[in-house]
Amino acid sequence: MSAAPALELALQRAYSGFTLDVSIKCGPGITAIFGPSGSGKTTTLNCVAGLARPTRGRIALGGRVLFSSEEGINLSPERRRIGYVFQDGALFPHLTGRENILYGYRITPPSERRFDPGDLIQLLGIGHVVDRRPGSLSGGEQRRVGIARALATSPNLLLLDEPLAGLDLRMGGVVMSHLRRVRAELGIPMLYVSHDVTSVLALADDAIVLAGGRVTAQGKPSKVALEAVAGMRSEGGVLENVLEGTVADSGGDNRPGRVTVGNAEFVTAPLDATPGSAVSVYVGAAEIILARERPVRMSARNILPGRILEVWSVDGSAYVTVDIGTHVISEVTAAAVGELGLAAGVDVFMVFKSTSIGVVES
Repeated sequence: MSAAPALELALQRAYSGFTLDVSIKCGPGITAIFGPSGSGKTTTLNCVAGLARPTRGRIALGGRVLFSSEEGINLSPERRRIGYVFQDGALFPHLTGRENILYGYRITPPSERRFDPGDLIQLLGIGHVVDRRPGSLSGGEQRRVGIARALATSPNLLLLDEPLAGLDLRMGGVVMSHLRRVRAELGIPMLYVSHDVTSVLALADDAIVLAGGRVTAQGKPSKVALEAVAGMRSEGGVLENVLEGTVADSGGDNRPGRVTVGNAEFVTAPLDATPGSAVSVYVGAAEIILARERPVRMSARNILPGRILEVWSVDGSAYVTVDIGTHVISEVTAAAVGELGLAAGVDVFMVFKSTSIGVVES
């Protein structure tokens, strides 16, 4: 597969007393833009899509200039080859899900069509709902239909504006699982806007923090998460680990469930899902205890050895990323970091109860 197009933009846009001034480069995979409400995230997407015009600057996708104030270039949205998934889905209410997807497919010139609508329906797991109209679909189903419609235009870039907003834990996990599949199987670069650090850590390959209309950090999600977590904590949010797994044992009859996550195995409450099923696994960072030695005589069923990859602190709390066969984040007190000698390279045990694990079938 050829290298995915890279997005480069350096622009300014002044509106309603606010000035957006961003300069970023995005490679293949999923690049997340996160930050608090009003920081300019959606406006950035709209400028890239051609729905808003920058005051000045330049936007290029794969070396193809979409906008340049100096060169007098401003391609219309339909000429930019960009798919856009809006927060509310923006589906045509009078069309079925299938008809919405076919709309995107039919407006694409035959010579530029790369994806078959039937394949997209299967990839996004919406075959059971595509013959219904949007009003009868759940929020998660509407988002997946919206993603399929955007992909049916065979875009060179996919923009996603808060695709998990308003979804409960289960539906958010389903949408995230399918976004991972799109990334793995189609190789389309994505620009993913969110104010939720949990989904950013679970999905993104690269992350950009936007505040007050300006980029304050860019890099690996775990490296730039400090600012995002600070904002999240101020709004009363919590940090969840969201992991992909496979059911090894459903449990039942006084047996616990078991889920394979990477090279680790989690002990859970009995599961409704059948062995071999793909699932999303949720574990709150604050639910995970760290120990320097293997605990004994404990009721917690998960005691997993691992090695610390990194430690970062925010507002009196510390977040510790540990490799236990998959990467998991624990939230501890800043005092615990010093008392336990927690640092990169240190071996620890992660301890958490089976009842603290949420499992959602993908």
